[in-house]
Amino acid sequence: MSVLATPPEISSLPLSYRGKVRDLYAIDDRHLLMVASDRLSAFDVILPTAIPGKGAVLTAVSNFWFARSRAITPNHLQRAEKTLEEALPDPVERALVAGRAVVARRLNGLPVEAIVRGYLIGSGWKDYQRTGQVCGIRLPEGLRLAERLPEPIFTPSTKAALGSHDENVSFAAIVEQIGATLAEQVREVSLRLYREAADYALSRGIIIADTKFEFGLDEQGQLTLMDEALTPDSSRFWPVDQYLPGVNPPSFDKQFVRDYLEALDWNKQPPGPELPLAIVERTVAKYREAQQRLTGSV
Repeated sequence: MSVLATPPEISSLPLSYRGKVRDLYAIDDRHLLMVASDRLSAFDVILPTAIPGKGAVLTAVSNFWFARSRAITPNHLQRAEKTLEEALPDPVERALVAGRAVVARRLNGLPVEAIVRGYLIGSGWKDYQRTGQVCGIRLPEGLRLAERLPEPIFTPSTKAALGSHDENVSFAAIVEQIGATLAEQVREVSLRLYREAADYALSRGIIIADTKFEFGLDEQGQLTLMDEALTPDSSRFWPVDQYLPGVNPPSFDKQFVRDYLEALDWNKQPPGPELPLAIVERTVAKYREAQQRLTGSV
């Protein structure tokens, strides 16, 4: 059975959207119930093998960062007028999503993946090798794999439909899509969020190599952080004590799974391959260690 064909976990609320990882249920015209699943996507493909406990890790880490970043930008948990108990009054149903569900405000989501890179890795490294640029930003010559950039850069991508691949684009393309004023605000807020989070993470022994933010507009048109923030799914986390420029560093995130998949004879199109138990167990351990280092608890 495909992921999209699996029945919803909640029956008392209508399922309004199923993403790669999160399911959204309609509560009322102002609120959504957001449930983080244990699904894992890689290269924009939902894999058939779940990562046990992953949804709870993502929720805890996101909530930690949402609380820390309120002075920079509002987020979708603020000013919610319903509690989880009010949204899911049935304790049996609530237990099904314990630790993985939050009540979030409805927002008008922006069609932009707001990516910030502090280090040269992944698709940014591939772009740099071809052109010396990343998303139209010219970088110094001679940079090595995983090298720290002189300054963090904002490198947006399109927000592709489920089953499609996101595409790196220039800042000018985002300006055309959402307007100059809003694009500038997204860039400024994203860079500030990254810088402050990266500084904190360094004190906890983690390098945040890059990360992705998603934003929406509230009823007053205010830019609001949404979906998730600085999790092992949306970021590359590297151990400080094992970092070396020129080498692909070990990670506390799903890059470990990506590296495994890259070694397979797979064309990165659905369906994705099953993951061996050893890969699943090591992924679980990496996610939990990231949570413990960043938040102090598991």
